[in-house]
Amino acid sequence: MPSPVPVFRYHRPPLSGNVTNGVGETVVRRPTRVFHWPFGRPPHAWMALDVNFNFIGGLGGPLFGWGKIWQRLMNLWHIRRGNGPVARKRLVVQDPHAMAAEIKALTKQLAGECVVGITRVMDQAIIEGEEVPYKYAICIGAPMNREIMVRAPEPVAGVEVMRGYRRAARIVVAIAEHIRAMGWPAKAHADPKAGAFLHIPHAIEAGLGQLGKHGSMINREYGSNFRLAAVTTDLPLSVDAPVDIAVDDLCMSCLRCVNDCPPGAIGNDKSLVRGVEKWYVDFDKCVPYFAEHAGCSICIEVCPWSEPGRGFSISEKLLAKRGSLA
Repeated sequence: MPSPVPVFRYHRPPLSGNVTNGVGETVVRRPTRVFHWPFGRPPHAWMALDVNFNFIGGLGGPLFGWGKIWQRLMNLWHIRRGNGPVARKRLVVQDPHAMAAEIKALTKQLAGECVVGITRVMDQAIIEGEEVPYKYAICIGAPMNREIMVRAPEPVAGVEVMRGYRRAARIVVAIAEHIRAMGWPAKAHADPKAGAFLHIPHAIEAGLGQLGKHGSMINREYGSNFRLAAVTTDLPLSVDAPVDIAVDDLCMSCLRCVNDCPPGAIGNDKSLVRGVEKWYVDFDKCVPYFAEHAGCSICIEVCPWSEPGRGFSISEKLLAKRGSLA
């Protein structure tokens, strides 16, 4: 499907977002901020496109404009408590494994439906110039309403995306407050704007899933129909390991997101990005379309993994097939 004529133009186009993201670079390095611009941070070249995205979103009609703004305000209301004072009396943790199990159980209790895993904070997954001075990351994935999201890119899907971020924020803020009450520092990361903490690399290491061809995470239970948030902390915790659910086995041959991407931003091959070979979505094609249409989400919803109940069977069949060929 050809991309429509853009409504946004730079008089002097910035440096390619693909170059900024490090496509083709052979050395591992920290990422740099390229699109979303959080308040209080230095401006960057593509910031104007982010401002345009927010402006269009606010004028997208009553349902989307006000719905999105309301969910965004509620998200900010939740994450205002993302960091705070730590109780003076510290709980002594003698068994990090038992403590990790306790935190996961609390997360499930708070969320109802979610996925949760724990990993160590990784320096290479922190934005250049930022610091996340904690040892561990508790990563959670909060599912979105599938019946609404299959209507992407209709405005109601954009509202549901923001609602998903709000659900995730509520969960991680409560976890962070619980940990601080035990005398350990903890900070919630749940702002849909690009903060210092990159969620996808940490969530992969925490065992929540694998990276798909569409550049988003794929989980065995929810596919890509979920939103990520995290808590970073020094509370002693045992960590999880990455999982192999055979995402690449399907992505290597599946063309669904490639064919359904309106601006043609998804390719068939992996790219070398900051020294790591991985799936990568063309920034210069994807983000302008995303901004001009106040969101998208088509690729994550047409993905076969996102259809409820299919992920487990897809994974089992592909792993079995791989084993029979070994």
